[in-house]
Amino acid sequence: MYAFTYERPTTRADALRLVQAGGQPLAGGQTLLGSMKLRLAAPEQLVDLGAIPDLAGIRQESGQVVIGAMTRHADVAASAEIAAAIPALAALADGIGDRQVRAMGTIGGSVANNDPAADYPAALLALGATVHTTSRQVMADDFFQGLFATALEPGELITAIGFPVPMRAAYVKFPQPASLFALIGVFVAQFDHEVRVAVTGAGNGVFRHQAMEAALKDHFSPDAVAGVPTNESEMSSDLHGSGAYRAHLVGVMTQRAVARALA
Repeated sequence: MYAFTYERPTTRADALRLVQAGGQPLAGGQTLLGSMKLRLAAPEQLVDLGAIPDLAGIRQESGQVVIGAMTRHADVAASAEIAAAIPALAALADGIGDRQVRAMGTIGGSVANNDPAADYPAALLALGATVHTTSRQVMADDFFQGLFATALEPGELITAIGFPVPMRAAYVKFPQPASLFALIGVFVAQFDHEVRVAVTGAGNGVFRHQAMEAALKDHFSPDAVAGVPTNESEMSSDLHGSGAYRAHLVGVMTQRAVARALA
């Protein structure tokens, strides 16, 4: 590590002032602190958001489940309110990393980082969530912009995320054994007039699978997507799996997610 200053503001206004002056926001620290240890990130000032009470918590608002940005994965997983409204979201949170990661990691930190194999971005995209920031609201379709890239502007903080409640939904992932990130993860959500399918772990970032969506809109069943292809040339290929293997997994995980949603 190296020398840096550490701030722990207790109000949103103080945090925003520090971040707009160049401070690096610190949420759960599950990615940032590891990057600092490896000298991949070298912020001069950390702004810990953990002492700001109105950035955490779960509430119902205008027919949506709204989760504060500093809400821990473990709290999302254990929430009776989320389990009743969107059980797939609670189950997703319960499958993130290990117990230590779930005890420290936050939904806002995960979404802001936008790791291409993270779980939460698939939930936001499939559920048509809204990202609330200190200056605006951004739909998930516009928020995620590729590898570790989002629509967040410099000095802008995520404050909460609003999730519409679907008719049914499910998330299934094939985890990479060492990291427990998704080698492929698929979140399926059915609403009154549409079906949304989001895929994570496949390439440069989370994306909607429009061919799967079209097939499921006509008939919401695992059989409906059994023959829907995924372009392997758009999949990443590494020591954990080839593009062809990942494309195959997208189909398998989608079928499993639909079956789970119907169970």
